[in-house]
Amino acid sequence: MAQNWLRIGLVVLAIYISLPWLAPTLAKLGLSGPADFIYTLYSPFCHQFAFRSPFLFGEQAFYPRGAAKSGYAPFETVASESEAFLEQYRFWSSIYGGRAPVPPATVAGLAEFSVVQQFSARHFIGDETIGYKTSLCARDLAIYTMLFVGGLIYRRYRWRIRPLPFWLYLVVGLSPVGLDGFSQLLSYPPFEFWPVRETEPIFRLVTGGLFGLMSAWLGFPHIERSMQDLIETLDATHAVAV
Repeated sequence: MAQNWLRIGLVVLAIYISLPWLAPTLAKLGLSGPADFIYTLYSPFCHQFAFRSPFLFGEQAFYPRGAAKSGYAPFETVASESEAFLEQYRFWSSIYGGRAPVPPATVAGLAEFSVVQQFSARHFIGDETIGYKTSLCARDLAIYTMLFVGGLIYRRYRWRIRPLPFWLYLVVGLSPVGLDGFSQLLSYPPFEFWPVRETEPIFRLVTGGLFGLMSAWLGFPHIERSMQDLIETLDATHAVAV
């Protein structure tokens, strides 16, 4: 395992970034059981909000919230017209609304970052018109995809690549995704330090991709050194035992 750690890691990453695309494909084919299994499998690792996830087989690749002010039709509009989403919205409204009447899922209501809106967007996988979302959000997909790409590059040039300097990792890898994510987070309750900022899909992809690629450049050479040390230790131990 120490000798083949990179190959094993790349296989695991390949599976991890492939299944999120398989889930919407299965949903499109009507295989709801296997699709739901994949969505559930990934749910502990991602918020899975529909308005921050890529979609397949629909009218758009993304449906960001109106606050993002992108060129896409906003999530609030398409969701309020989707019976599949409205079903989720009524269900979560009944849970968090107590005995109060379930409010209609209006465009204005969905624009609010409420608990009901978040749970509905998390469990809504899509429909025939909108398409079906991946089981990881756009940023997570970009992170793990570029981590995999970085691993492939490292596998080809592993003896020539040195670890990325940590200061460069902070500037190029960590700072963009941190600024993008936290500037969005801190604009929402309970913080509300400035007007609501919803990140456009392109920023999620770029910042996530940079973080994944820089993490590969920083991490893989260090892992390689650790594994070589382990191999030498095991060889020495085995020689003594013999």
